[in-house]
Amino acid sequence: MAVLIASNLRKELNGDPLFEGVSFKVERRDRVALSGPNGAGKTTLLRALVGDTSLQGGELAFQKGTRIALHDQRPPLERGLTLREYVLSGATDLLALEEELRRLEQAMAQGDHGGATMRRYGEAQARLEHAGGYDWRERATAVLRGLGFHDEHLDRRLETFSGGELTRASLARALGGDPDLLLLDEPTNHLDVESLEWLERELQSLDAGILIVAHDRWFLEAVANAVLELEAGRSTYFAGPWHEWRIEKAARLHAASKTADRIGADIERLERFVARFRASTEKMARKAQVKMRQIERYKQERAKATDQIDLLTRRSKTLGFEFLKPARSGRTVVEADGLTVQIGERVLLEGVSFAIERGEHVALVGPNGSGKTTLLETILEKRDPQAGSVRLGHGVEAAYFSQQEMELDTRGSVLQCVQRGTGLQRPDAQKLLGRFLFSGWGEHEKPVVALSGGERRRLALAIVVASGANFLIVDEPTNHLDLESREALEAALEAFPGTVLLVSHDRALLDAVARRTLAIEDEQLNSYDGGWADYVREREARSAPPPAAEPKPKAARAPKQRAPRKPAPSELEHIEAQIAERESIVADLERRLAEDWNDVETLAAHRRARDELQALLQRWESAFERAQT
Repeated sequence: MAVLIASNLRKELNGDPLFEGVSFKVERRDRVALSGPNGAGKTTLLRALVGDTSLQGGELAFQKGTRIALHDQRPPLERGLTLREYVLSGATDLLALEEELRRLEQAMAQGDHGGATMRRYGEAQARLEHAGGYDWRERATAVLRGLGFHDEHLDRRLETFSGGELTRASLARALGGDPDLLLLDEPTNHLDVESLEWLERELQSLDAGILIVAHDRWFLEAVANAVLELEAGRSTYFAGPWHEWRIEKAARLHAASKTADRIGADIERLERFVARFRASTEKMARKAQVKMRQIERYKQERAKATDQIDLLTRRSKTLGFEFLKPARSGRTVVEADGLTVQIGERVLLEGVSFAIERGEHVALVGPNGSGKTTLLETILEKRDPQAGSVRLGHGVEAAYFSQQEMELDTRGSVLQCVQRGTGLQRPDAQKLLGRFLFSGWGEHEKPVVALSGGERRRLALAIVVASGANFLIVDEPTNHLDLESREALEAALEAFPGTVLLVSHDRALLDAVARRTLAIEDEQLNSYDGGWADYVREREARSAPPPAAEPKPKAARAPKQRAPRKPAPSELEHIEAQIAERESIVADLERRLAEDWNDVETLAAHRRARDELQALLQRWESAFERAQT
């Protein structure tokens, strides 16, 4: 049964529609990813569902007795409470149920065994059992532990916590109240990877309908089983996981494009007929009139197909990530020997040694507070090591993109900041700002001190992009970026011919960019080949118990069963395998070119491989079209 049915929802801002005609339903155990570019109305829709903002049209129908919990990025208002009190305040209905059960038990003890009393007692008991019975308070505090809090935090007052900790407290309050409909706006913010993995398991197990706004693609893939996309004021619902929606969206665009092309060809043919016979005999002129009406119908159909193409391809402006070709550094980019890093009395890394070589793309991972940012600052000589040494190699030019963007020069305007940070002349600096969504004189002359958090993020990225550095040290670059911008950044970092050291909670970014992973574990720095998925497999293999020894058979073994023969690959699968092989060859040649762009033989091989890859892609498109007919 549906927990929520939404029909033709319309929301206006200053008289203009933000979205309209939005319809969907959420059933228990549905986990719907609410997708769309920044500004599409995702947060507004969530707040409308709990009545925090009004709608100008449509209808919301909730299942009787539905309990709704919203987690968004607004800080808690109740600052006079302890953390425990705040989280339990999200379950006032459970407190009321306990009180009602006590009252009903007293009534039954006094002889009231009427049908209404017994029925209500059963309903209240079932509801409390769904929340974990009388142990629901312990479950609520277990949620806090899962989100990184400790028992000594429970009785601290809210005003003693940081903004990020308060955001996690809000998430715990929403989860701890056993809602029927859970609305989550960016629940992955301020969570380390351990807490993210805990949250993924928790959401997969909840007996509730869930609507999620998130920019973490790994998280969406792990949790969501449906997608509701808001874009250009309209909505599209897809029942299926995140990656299938991306494939379906591409297929819909392809089909809409084919339809528009076919209708366009029909219109041209009919228009030629009309032009030829409109002034001819009366009989042919009548036929021409019929064809003209047919043309109008075709034009309407083409308009619908074009609208669908626009909806599927429309994007808010994404950042223009384009890295300048950096100067070549020495082979060793950074080297540490016996390095010990600590803050105050707390040791974060002790006696670690490592090296990063030219052209490597390395991820640095570890729990919150393990010392990732501190290590980056030590590498950049912003902090002194407690012991040991760390140095940058010959010819290394480092650019640092930090979590806080503290390196921004706040004197003067945005344009002046970019010019000082990059050395670009005014016209080139203005072009750079345009690619990063600072358009026009007013945006260029805006004081840096007046920028929002997201604007500061974009400005800092612009400076890093234009720096010409050959060693990028990037700490949480995806904060405040939407999905499309994250994917653009991912593509740019993958293609960057210099050296990258990346810290991020975006596991999809880590997996795509990194070819080696440095993990902070128990005050040591361990190296693993590959990206995030390879690291997780190795981590799980180390933590798995050793397999039990197989008992010796007492009798002769049964004949080995032949494995069922796998079906032969389809034409598409065969071509896709060739494409993957060719892409690997191209990537290897590009890595070789990054070391020496003057190698004529490698350049020629790279051109041949790219041409072969393009031919394979064209074959795939033809095979895909044949498969759809």
